[in-house]
Amino acid sequence: MKLLVFSPYYPPHMGGLESHADEFNRHLSQRGMDITVFTPRLPVSAPEKENWHRGVKILRFPAFEIIPNYPVPKFWSLRFWKLFRNLFEENFDIVISRTRFFSTSLLALAYAKIKKIRWVHIEHGSDFVRLSSRLKTEVARLYDLSFGRIIFKSSDLNISISKAVREFVEKFDKRKSPVIYRGIDIEEIEKVTSDEKFRDQYGNKTIIAWAGRLYKWKGVKNTIEAIKKLPEKIKKNVVFVVIGDGEDKEYLQKISDKSVIFLGSIPREKVLGILKVSDIYIHSSDPGGGLSTSLLEAMCCRCGIIATKNEGADEVIDGNENGILLENNSPKIIAEKIIELAGSKERTNSHANKAHDNILEKFGWRKSIDNYLEIFQKISAKKTEN
Repeated sequence: MKLLVFSPYYPPHMGGLESHADEFNRHLSQRGMDITVFTPRLPVSAPEKENWHRGVKILRFPAFEIIPNYPVPKFWSLRFWKLFRNLFEENFDIVISRTRFFSTSLLALAYAKIKKIRWVHIEHGSDFVRLSSRLKTEVARLYDLSFGRIIFKSSDLNISISKAVREFVEKFDKRKSPVIYRGIDIEEIEKVTSDEKFRDQYGNKTIIAWAGRLYKWKGVKNTIEAIKKLPEKIKKNVVFVVIGDGEDKEYLQKISDKSVIFLGSIPREKVLGILKVSDIYIHSSDPGGGLSTSLLEAMCCRCGIIATKNEGADEVIDGNENGILLENNSPKIIAEKIIELAGSKERTNSHANKAHDNILEKFGWRKSIDNYLEIFQKISAKKTEN
């Protein structure tokens, strides 16, 4: 079976969606799928064409970011149109897109309708996008209410990566949207070495970590404010490590003090090494994302977890047995929970070990891929019937 995947980003660009898409393709290719990925050439240093894994071909088209982390094709580029046109010369069985608010989903819609082939959309978002300004946020909302709605209603099937995502999808399209959780490459994570040099930089301080794209709805500001509210005797023994980049980075740096360290965008292996020596991971999101990859990886790395219920956290944090689930992400509540965990190494370790075991039990890729393959076979069978 041949799949054409329109991906808004792809490695070496870093992020949770990127790692999800790559691992998804790798595991499918190991099960006999022939996959072509059509994705923005970001960073521009990435090659236009290359082969990954077995049976995964990557085609990167000219693109730019209209705002940070929102890529758009260079429609004026002849090279873009040549690469896009070349896709029509091949016969794919199924088209796949990811996340309705990226332009690649519109490309998937156009391709699927022109070629008259089945289209499966995988949704990663669970709410309207919140950006750094009211104007940008309203534009994003209008986009969802128009083009986002078209994406959901035009696809042959919408797959949700969490229950929270399914609830959002159903606001636009009442058809059944199956939930398939992403897998985690547990064996690969286990192979990564703990970054003891990073640990040694901060001595006996409690390392609190966060990783992801720096958008307003990720709630990093609230954690920074929480750190500033800590009693001085605790604050002097805490460091908050922010890993990632995004449109809010400059603003967040301005409101931070010396307890907050910004590492920017770093290789995934380095991120995992830091998570493995971190004491606490803060998941501070407002509604928006589907199921946080960074949260799952932090759980796999045995971090103590403090999390809002958003981005699928309430689907993986179970009754405060494997972490602390917050009522909301107010700085006051986050500060209180940091004090709780920082003052109880035994409780933190207990949560961390149970979180690790939960990931081992529920988030292997085999089950997820089995579910996708079953859906692809049914979709393909319908095409044959027609």
